[in-house]
Amino acid sequence: MPLIKLNATQGLTGTLPAVSGANLTNLDAGKIGQVVSTTKSDTWSQSTSGTTFYNPTGFSRTITPTATSSKILILTVASFSGTTNYEMAGKLIRTVGGSDTELLIGDAASSRSRSFMSKRTNEAQDYANFSMSYLDSPSTTSEITYKVMGASESSSTLYLNRGHNDSNNSGEWRTASSIVCMEVLA
Repeated sequence: MPLIKLNATQGLTGTLPAVSGANLTNLDAGKIGQVVSTTKSDTWSQSTSGTTFYNPTGFSRTITPTATSSKILILTVASFSGTTNYEMAGKLIRTVGGSDTELLIGDAASSRSRSFMSKRTNEAQDYANFSMSYLDSPSTTSEITYKVMGASESSSTLYLNRGHNDSNNSGEWRTASSIVCMEVLA
């Protein structure tokens, strides 16, 4: 192997030894193993009752981790709106084998409802853009479904990707919502 000398006026001289990939270890940790996503650009609406959470049709994403040690990074934005002067809320749900687990929700406190975000609509054009990122540790290699669910207090209507009025004019907006799931290798 040639000797490398540092010359203060000329920099390095000689040649560097070859680096073999066989000598490198544990470089997979923290890498992204797979990325899957779902985008919903059509509208959805649901009559609500109490604080029941609803999953908009076609707004979920499945992913199957390659190892039980993998983590799943979920990035989502959900553009909900609702009947004027009602509170809206959102939840992130993990479903494995038919069993649901609520992720990223507030602590239980008496009879208060729990969610990852909430907003009161003050006008018919108000949107609650629920955006979040969450690093999940599901500890499984089974197929996982992640979904964002929405609720609106009392008896009202909850919308996705449109405002309450949804009048046919340029001041009314149609939006899109998405879920991205990334497997982070351990």
